Amino acid sequence: MSRTTIQQLLGAGVHFGHLKRKWDPQMAPYIFMEKNGIHIIDLNKTLVKLEESCAALKQIAKSGKKVLFVGTKKQAKEIVAAKATNMNMPFVTERWPGGMLTNFVTIRKSVKKMTSLENMLKDGTANTMSKKERLVLGRTKAKLEKDFGSIADLNRLPAAIFIIDIKREHIAVAEAKRLNIPTFGIVDTNSNPNEVDFAIPANDDAADSVSLILEIVGEAINEGLRERKSEKADEKESSEKASEEKKTPATEEVAEVKAEATEE
Repeated sequence: MSRTTIQQLLGAGVHFGHLKRKWDPQMAPYIFMEKNGIHIIDLNKTLVKLEESCAALKQIAKSGKKVLFVGTKKQAKEIVAAKATNMNMPFVTERWPGGMLTNFVTIRKSVKKMTSLENMLKDGTANTMSKKERLVLGRTKAKLEKDFGSIADLNRLPAAIFIIDIKREHIAVAEAKRLNIPTFGIVDTNSNPNEVDFAIPANDDAADSVSLILEIVGEAINEGLRERKSEKADEKESSEKASEEKKTPATEEVAEVKAEATEE
């Protein structure tokens, strides 16, 4: 069963592409027609690609790995932050820090520094400093939190990245490709779908379009997380049951022991 319908996609304006003069020829297979100088995306293709992406993302989530969501354009920031938080996944909505993936060790150092400054403010260490020093510390912490607060729990490289507007986030795409990290992206008619592993042809400018795509993707990821939790619970139950069986002798063995005792 499909996770959405063409009617829902139409309602969110997913089919609206860019002006014809701004198109990328590589998007030709995903363009249905041109209307008033604007390319219209083939939503049948969008449905297929969305299903493929959801299936892959579900498996990644089920394996317990992280997907990093990237969306720094104004109309996508709040949506990406809200949807990613709901999935318990890391995200980047401010500028993409150069080397975020390719120089991950340095990025982690900045995150640790942010955590250290937070602890200094909480445990009262900052109270022993001068007013000026506390002010500098607070500003530094605020800046680090703005840039890295949303990836504080990302202790290792993500298993995949999901990008809104792959043309705008070309540095993120390039870093992921360099490290062979699978890339997923909402790809509008002005972008090259071959730049990512899983391209979802859709309007990447309209808030409703981005929100609907992320909602569908989020459902798939949360399904994977629920299945992982369920399987872990089943494994734990089976393990406990096996442990109990080892502690308790089998009925037949007990019967044999009783019989031997009686004969003696």
